[in-house]
Amino acid sequence: MAIQNRYEFIYYLACTNANPNGDPDMGNTPRIDPETLQGLITDVATKRRIRNYVQMAHEGEPGMEMIIQQATNINRHIARAKKEAGVEGTSAKDKNAVYKGRQKACELFYDVRTFGAVMSTGPNAGQVRGPVQITFGISRDPILPMDVSITRMASADKLKTGTPETLEEYENLEKNADEDKLRTMGRKQLIPFGLYEIRGFISANLAAETGFDEEDLKTLFEAILNMYEHDRSASKGEMEVVSPLILFKHVGTDTDETQRTRQAKLGCAPAHKLFELVHVTRKPEVKYPRSYRDYTASIDLDHVPAGVEVGFQETAFSPIVWNELPKEETWFQRT
Repeated sequence: MAIQNRYEFIYYLACTNANPNGDPDMGNTPRIDPETLQGLITDVATKRRIRNYVQMAHEGEPGMEMIIQQATNINRHIARAKKEAGVEGTSAKDKNAVYKGRQKACELFYDVRTFGAVMSTGPNAGQVRGPVQITFGISRDPILPMDVSITRMASADKLKTGTPETLEEYENLEKNADEDKLRTMGRKQLIPFGLYEIRGFISANLAAETGFDEEDLKTLFEAILNMYEHDRSASKGEMEVVSPLILFKHVGTDTDETQRTRQAKLGCAPAHKLFELVHVTRKPEVKYPRSYRDYTASIDLDHVPAGVEVGFQETAFSPIVWNELPKEETWFQRT
């Protein structure tokens, strides 16, 4: 059964000596807002890491595959969905076949159920609007992109003979080359530190169309809190989702159960009003922040709109604590 409540969520990502999201059109330098100089992380980058984590943590489980995978053709996955739906080989304009293919794709692929997908190419399984949408991450302060020169103590020169390359030829090349010729220079892009705020929205109405259920929701929160723990690389430096993951769950206020269920799905307060309850600001004595501890973090639990509950999840596998800060929380304070 699909989820019955609307949610919003917000979390913070600390990035230290790393490139959180490079821009391929700018030599892979960290993305930046040219007016404010604040750092940016695209929603696509965040979704890629969620996909990677779910694919790794739930490999082989039914319904937990990804339609968007590295170096694959999406049309193959669309064709598979239509085949398993029993409508393989039908016209791409057959509305009934498109509908069945779309429903089967939602069953097979976690990312289709969650984020939606454009599957109107090739065999055509239509389009799916996903219940989960994520904003660009924006750093709390301007960032300083750095371009660092690095030296690699080995080269990777190829032979110019045009013949099959042998070990003996490479040994001779190395033996006769100057030592300086066997070293190469490179560059590395990073920022010393950035604290990024990322927001998300979960629609119960769209979840009903894709079948996004409570287990999928639990998996999403698990992935958000754990995704960077399994995405370590030289370019990523030290990146961590700073707990807790803050959730806003709409539960309704009406005494009539039918109306309360309707309110829980549609929501009891505008999303921006809920996000305004969270405050993260740089400490006045800190000029150049180098840790999330250089910021004060608070949430106003006394002015939460009626019909909304606030939850806090500290780790990927810890229970959600509702309407109060977890006892182990040391960064966020109540205002």
